[in-house]
This record gives sequence, C-alpha cells and structure tokens, in this order.
Amino acid sequence: MSTDDGTDTGGGPVTVSIARKVRPGREADYEAWVKGITATASVFPGHLGVNVLRPSAATGHEYVIIYRFDSYAHCRAWDTSPERAHWVDRLGDMVEGEARTKRVTGLEFWFDLPEMPAAAAPSPHRMALTLMVVVFVLVVGLNLVLGGWMADLPMVARVAVTVVLQVLLMTYVVMPRVTRLLKGWLYVRR
Repeated sequence: MSTDDGTDTGGGPVTVSIARKVRPGREADYEAWVKGITATASVFPGHLGVNVLRPSAATGHEYVIIYRFDSYAHCRAWDTSPERAHWVDRLGDMVEGEARTKRVTGLEFWFDLPEMPAAAAPSPHRMALTLMVVVFVLVVGLNLVLGGWMADLPMVARVAVTVVLQVLLMTYVVMPRVTRLLKGWLYVRR
C-alpha cells in the first residue's frame, strides 16, 4: 500500500521516489550530490539499489531519485539517519521548492514505473484484477511446462518450485512488461 507519511503498511520491499527541481546552472553540483548520497545509502542494511532519472518531459523536468530497501525498518533507518540528514543539508540552494516524495510498499512494488514517480498511482481494483490474471496464467503455464517433470515430487516440493518460479518470473520478467503495457489503464492521475 502506498504511504506518503512513511507509515508501516506491512512487510516486503519499500520503494521511495523523490522528485526535485534543480536550479539552472547547478546541475553538475547536483549530479555530484547524487553520487555522494547514493554511495552513502548503498552501505546501509537492506539497500537494494538506486535509479536516477534525469530531467525530461516524462519526469516533469525534475530529477527523480528512486531508492529501494528490503523492508520498512531498513528504509526508515536510512530515512532517519544522520548520514542522510547530512546529505540533505548539503543541498542548500541547488534545488527549488520542496521535494515530492512517494513511498510504495508490498504489492505496489510490482506496479512501480520510474517514469511515473509521484504524479499517479495504480488503481487498487485494476492492480488486483491484473495480478489475478497474471498469477493464473503463470501457474497454469508452469504446471503445463513442468507438470510431467514434477509429477513424482511430493506436493510440498511441487508447490515450492511453482511458487519460487512464479515470484521470480513476476518480479523480473512479467510484471515490468505488463505494467508498461497496461500503464494507461492501471494508473489514475491524482
């Protein structure tokens, strides 16, 4: 579930996007700042990575930093750390206005599109429908492909293999493509 105030909404990975408008002529300074804060964040427990979107029409001509942690607790440890506060203090007059922050946890992780960091949210009903279809297709497909090979395995082993393959396929192959394909239908402008 998406939270803008950092409220813990359950387990699983947390994705945070922060959009900022950089003052003209300060882009090189901001790029150096991004490099520094990214290096600092990368050593924190649970850090899963950072993506930086440079200003473009898709980002509203803002820089967007997207970082991920494996849990709410690890993300909160970074968000409240003196190291992060130090880097935020160093922003000074490099940016204009307030940063826009969006946090996504749980299943919304599968529907996260970097080019839509703060302007839209996926419809919960459409997410649920999409997940039901994707899960059904993957489970049936995996059973058709691997059913003969797994026939002699105990039921728990068959389910474990199916679940592991399904989650890996959804996370790294299927959902990024499905989300991009259906983004016009899934996302509702706020």
